[in-house]
Amino acid sequence: MTPVLGSISLSLALGISAVSILLFSLFLKSEDYRFYLAGWRAALSVSVLSILATFFLLNELLISNFDIKYVAHYTSLETPTFYKITALWAGQSGSLLFWLFILSVYSLIVLAQYKNSFTKLMPWVSIVLVAVQSFFLILVNFVENPFSPTDADFVVVNGNGLNPLLQNLTMAIHPPTLYLGYVGFTVPFAFAIAALVTKDTGSLWVRSIRRWTLIAWLFQSGGIILGGWWAYQELGWGGYWAWDPVENASFMPWLTGTAFLHSIIIQEKKGMLKTWNMILILLTFTLCIFGTFLTRSGVMSSVHSFAVSNLGPVFLGFIAILLVVCTFLIIIRFPILKSEKQIESFTSRESGFLFNNVIFCVICFAVFWGTIFPVLSEAIRGEKITVGAPFFNQVNVPIGLMLLFLTGVGPLLVWRRTSKEAFIKNFTIPVLTGLVIFVFCFSMGLRNATLISFPLCGFVTMAILIEFQRGIKSRVTRFNESFLGALKMLISKNRSRYGGYIVHLGIMFMFIGFSGNAFDSETEFAIKTGETKEFGGYNFELVNIQPIERPNHIAWIAGLNVWNFHHELVTTLFPEKRVYFYKDPNPDKRQPHSELDIYSTLNKDIYSIFSGVDMEQQIAYLKIMINPLVWWVWFGGYVLIFGTMISLWPAKDSE
Repeated sequence: MTPVLGSISLSLALGISAVSILLFSLFLKSEDYRFYLAGWRAALSVSVLSILATFFLLNELLISNFDIKYVAHYTSLETPTFYKITALWAGQSGSLLFWLFILSVYSLIVLAQYKNSFTKLMPWVSIVLVAVQSFFLILVNFVENPFSPTDADFVVVNGNGLNPLLQNLTMAIHPPTLYLGYVGFTVPFAFAIAALVTKDTGSLWVRSIRRWTLIAWLFQSGGIILGGWWAYQELGWGGYWAWDPVENASFMPWLTGTAFLHSIIIQEKKGMLKTWNMILILLTFTLCIFGTFLTRSGVMSSVHSFAVSNLGPVFLGFIAILLVVCTFLIIIRFPILKSEKQIESFTSRESGFLFNNVIFCVICFAVFWGTIFPVLSEAIRGEKITVGAPFFNQVNVPIGLMLLFLTGVGPLLVWRRTSKEAFIKNFTIPVLTGLVIFVFCFSMGLRNATLISFPLCGFVTMAILIEFQRGIKSRVTRFNESFLGALKMLISKNRSRYGGYIVHLGIMFMFIGFSGNAFDSETEFAIKTGETKEFGGYNFELVNIQPIERPNHIAWIAGLNVWNFHHELVTTLFPEKRVYFYKDPNPDKRQPHSELDIYSTLNKDIYSIFSGVDMEQQIAYLKIMINPLVWWVWFGGYVLIFGTMISLWPAKDSE
């Protein structure tokens, strides 16, 4: 009965979405508030029904109703309850419904929060939100219905179970976080379309969606970082970013969204870059849909992607509609998008923001081109030309270093024009700091990108610290506050500015971690119990191999002592070799998996992978990696999230 209710909910939601759009259209034509109120209620109904359908599917996953194809594919009787919940977004149709679920929650909040606000914009905002919901409702009703019955002429007594790679806490959190970012950009997109249609392209729509954009950007950033953490912890290749097509798909809207967040500051303060802002937010949402297309169409091979399906043409059609509509609106509204003022100086803060935007867009284009080139080459020449990590690194590392430099330059520039005296005063200490670090790195034998990245990190750090120091000094002098009191009040009085500086510090810390990739080393060896192998300044001793049986897999755990050259025990690692569904009589359904173990410090990680086992001979086949500075990537991610939270934190009325 519940699957029927789920299907009915989705069908009703699709029908009511058409009614809602019609009612809002009648309101715009007649200005009869009754039509607006009816359309608003219909829009609420669409969201509520979509949310109900999601809970219906979740219920079927929890009770293991294998009569539903989706449940049979992604859960089993042995699957732990927690991972039955995460199976909601593990497959094609479930993830699309989950996309719709998050959009419905966002829509409910927007409709309730702004019911009687932004009266000129809200009808169009509501139409856009419902239209996007309608697209996903079409998908889950006619293309990938999550309530489709199992196609079998026998009773299914057990399901396939969840992919072992997805039975991981980080992977349980990563997709919802990333979806909250992807879907969150729908709200500023809707306001941007409304502003273009109504010709209200001033700073009102920007102020109305700044917080929404920050929320979406926060989740997008967190999702990308969690994805890197999952790859590092679970996939066993020793890295966290491989320029995989689906990784790139999440990175591209992050780049344009970041550029937009910088750019709207200029529009709010100076009335500039209106066209930039419109293009950036429209492009960001379009890239979110493009990323969803890449993940689900099967046109590209990726560890993150779903199976090949017939979703591709539908998504491409929607993307084409978005591009046509957005381009048309930009062209016809171009005269009213012209800036009220012009950038006065190359050395102004405005120009710094503009250069930032250009760099973000250049990186985005490079990533986009490298991602779609294999598909284009296959379509045109019949031969797929693979574009791997070397291409992306060669193109993006120099551009990324330039972006890192601008991260430090921005705070040192002054609005309108930076005088020669101010330029020298502001840049002297940061530049000297960078030069000192450069000389030190050169003397240590560092070359290539690392010889530039570490000095730039020093330059950026000093530039930001000087900004904090000036603000604190001013408050101590004016209000006789303590250092900590002045710091607290400085941030609370201007959360956006200083929260942004903290985000920049987080980016700088992450660049330190990225630079450590240049010093990675690895080895593979077979080792018997009681033997010791030497690598990377450590001795690795295999103490034992312990078999253990768990509810949904069997594991062999290697006890690996790690000693330094002073014969001091550094740590004991416990990598595992697992086999999921090991009781299945069909050997093809048994899934081997390596669960690695990592010892992490500020300066390096010792990364161990248990790739094979011979219990008769008590031999373990291990891969060991020494990865310097990876800790700084995750620390920088925490700082970035913390800085964004400060920017988002509402100010007190008294402030």
